[in-house]
Amino acid sequence: MSDPIKHECGIALLRLKKPIEYYLEKYGSAFYGINKLHLLMEKQHNRGQDGAGVANIKFDMNPGERYISRYRSVNSKPIQDIFDHINGRFEDIAERDPKLLKDVNFLKKNAGFTGELFLGHLRYGTFGRNSIESCHPFLRQNNWITRNLVVAGNFNLTNVDELFEVLLHVGQHPKEMSDTVTVMEKIGHFLDMENVEMYDRLKPQGYSNQEVYKLIGDKLDIERILKRASEDWDGGYAMAGLFGHGDAFVLRDPAGIRPAFWYEDDEVCVVASERPVIQTAFNLKSEQVKELTPGHALILKRDGEVKETLINNPVPASKCSFERIYFSRGSDFEIYNERKELGRNIVPQIIEAIDGDLENAVFSFIPNTAEVSFYGMIKGLEDHLNEEKIQQVIALGNNPDHEEIRRILLQRTRIEKIAIKDAKLRTFITQDDSRDDLVAHVYDITYGSVRPKTDNLVVIDDSIVRGTTLKQSILRILDRLNPKKIVIVSSAPQIRFPDCYGIDMAKLGDFIAFEAAISLLEERGMKQVINDVYDQCKGQEALKKEQVKNYVQQIYEPFTDEEVSAKISELLTPKEINTPVEIIYQTVDNLHKACPGNTGDWYFTGNYPTPGGNRVVNKAFINWKEGKNERAY
Repeated sequence: MSDPIKHECGIALLRLKKPIEYYLEKYGSAFYGINKLHLLMEKQHNRGQDGAGVANIKFDMNPGERYISRYRSVNSKPIQDIFDHINGRFEDIAERDPKLLKDVNFLKKNAGFTGELFLGHLRYGTFGRNSIESCHPFLRQNNWITRNLVVAGNFNLTNVDELFEVLLHVGQHPKEMSDTVTVMEKIGHFLDMENVEMYDRLKPQGYSNQEVYKLIGDKLDIERILKRASEDWDGGYAMAGLFGHGDAFVLRDPAGIRPAFWYEDDEVCVVASERPVIQTAFNLKSEQVKELTPGHALILKRDGEVKETLINNPVPASKCSFERIYFSRGSDFEIYNERKELGRNIVPQIIEAIDGDLENAVFSFIPNTAEVSFYGMIKGLEDHLNEEKIQQVIALGNNPDHEEIRRILLQRTRIEKIAIKDAKLRTFITQDDSRDDLVAHVYDITYGSVRPKTDNLVVIDDSIVRGTTLKQSILRILDRLNPKKIVIVSSAPQIRFPDCYGIDMAKLGDFIAFEAAISLLEERGMKQVINDVYDQCKGQEALKKEQVKNYVQQIYEPFTDEEVSAKISELLTPKEINTPVEIIYQTVDNLHKACPGNTGDWYFTGNYPTPGGNRVVNKAFINWKEGKNERAY
């Protein structure tokens, strides 16, 4: 992606279903659980590099013995830092007596992260400080074991203000207004209520306090807690939680916006944000890993029972399409094929952009994450070229010249590695001109790969969000090759609307498509549309989110996709380059054809899957119009 955006987070939950001694005997290590968690997190490092955290709960500990461990890091390499820290403790034990590493009873009493229930989180900060306090898992502690709560998730909620008021109404005093704190305290509130209600039912039956809390742990109604806590959440989420006594859950939003996959056998139950992560960690086939159903929770009881339970009625599926375009690792068999289709589907537009002249065209990709869509694009071009070859051979008649046939058959789509990202340059220089000069040299160019003034140069990218790097760097370095024309291809459609479900795309003014549409309105004497949309958005500020409409869609309605793309091309072409530039975007229809299972396209269409999305986009427009450089939620 030419403009890296922070996005998503990753979760990994692991429950060992056998005693630790079982894994020591079978796998030769008492650290089977923490090692698997390490692998699950490392294989999802693409989902979070701002920070990470892990938590662990030990079963059957005596009062006074520590049973919850947690460690978080905002180190430059947070996963490595966390597991270096944890393993360092084990190394200290080994120095004292190596035999202790096989003494499960000693380890559980004296070493952290040697329990049966694990939760890991990788963080990409969508806003706020990158501090240790911002890192999941979050911990809500209590002296009653069944009231302890550990929470981590991949989520953003659009109605934190409303949920905050609910907490105030029930008498709480939250330390801050954030979705993470709000979610944890909401679950914690109903966890407390469940404990109190069960205690009030059981205590009169003659049980001792110890017996009562043993029964509460056995019979805690997690389904009821989650239904009461999440009934008014508006957003996208894959929320994971551990309870102090050993129960656990992962809850997914009703539209399936955020992903979650799980697997269970007689040894483990595991949940992660991506399917191939589980496949790799446990050597599984794709069909063995299940997708958590939207609106459902996977509930893991302390006794080993695992069940998927309906919590909130599913709404029309709107799984994030950016998962398929860019975010998830391409090792998933479905995602790999879908990304190829994204490249293949845009071929007709490419052919039109180069006037069908494949003989004088060179194809490449920037950055490396666009490589799979590049393969699909090349396959589509080869199919097109093969059809042309057939027609050329037919045109030779009944007695074709062999050399002519050879010439036709040897026609190939020309591919080159045009640009190589050499290093990520950092500078303290603040002047734009000086910094731009450094940015322009982040990539090395492959000289001699393009015939000057003869070849069209076609380069595919995952998506074009802001276009900053494209303008400051990529187009300038491609221009050094002196091609006849530069065609930049986005495998994603035009990003027109902000996200409010966990991706750092919150401000309308950051989108080059929005800037292009505003420019077109101003150039064509249609500024009144901007004012009308502003008035309509302001008129809805006092409405409930369920009543709000997305009026920002009207900004784009007067123009075709091609008109917006042409204006984007104009805005992103540096003034000092001489090569004509055309930017091509995927169509929404072709996106849906390529990724039929992930139809969440609000980034491109403004069709938000929850009412809070409409409120956020209108607020984002108001902020832009009023010159406020702040988030809309």
